[in-house]
Amino acid sequence: MRLVLPALAFSLLLTACSAPPVRYAAAPVASGDRIGISVSQLEVREVSLPTYAQSEEIWREAEGGALEADSSALWADDPARGVTMELSQHLAAFTGARVAAEPWPFEDLPQARLIVRVSEMVAGADGRFRLSGQYFVSRLSAGRDYSGTFNVSAPIAPDSGSSGIAAARAVAVRDLARQIASRGI
Repeated sequence: MRLVLPALAFSLLLTACSAPPVRYAAAPVASGDRIGISVSQLEVREVSLPTYAQSEEIWREAEGGALEADSSALWADDPARGVTMELSQHLAAFTGARVAAEPWPFEDLPQARLIVRVSEMVAGADGRFRLSGQYFVSRLSAGRDYSGTFNVSAPIAPDSGSSGIAAARAVAVRDLARQIASRGI
C-alpha cells in the first residue's frame, strides 16, 4: 500500500502536466473554375474511411511505410464527417448544383447519389498527403451509373507540422471533388 499511493500520485501528476492535444481543421481552399454536371441535385453519402483514418488522430507514414498516429494532434472534426462536408461544399461551389451530405435535407429527392470509399488517407513520408480509393455515382432518375478510382495527393509544406497536413488534406479533397465531377456526374 505504501508504494501504491506514491505511484498513483506520480501518475496523476504526469497526467496533469501533459499538454492537451491540439485540433486541426482542414484549411479552406478555393474551389476553382466551374464544372458542368448532368444533375441539379446530388446527395453525398458519408465517406467511408479505412479503420486507422476513422480516429481523431492525424496519421503519418514513417520511413519504411509504417503508419503512426500522433495523439497530440487531432482533427477538429470527425474525419468521415469532415471529408464528406468538404466534398459536398466543393461540389456545390463549382457545379452550381444543389449538393448536400446525407441525410438529404430537401423535400424533393436528389437526382443522383455519390458514394466515396477511401482506402488510403495519410500524410506520406514523401511529403505529400495522399487520398486513394473508389467512388460511385448512382442515378436515382434516368441516366447511367458510374464508378471510378482515384489517387490524389497534395504537397505538405516543409516543416509545417500538423497544420501543413491539414492544409494539404483540404487541397487533396478539393482535387478529389473536381476529379469526380469532371469524370462521373
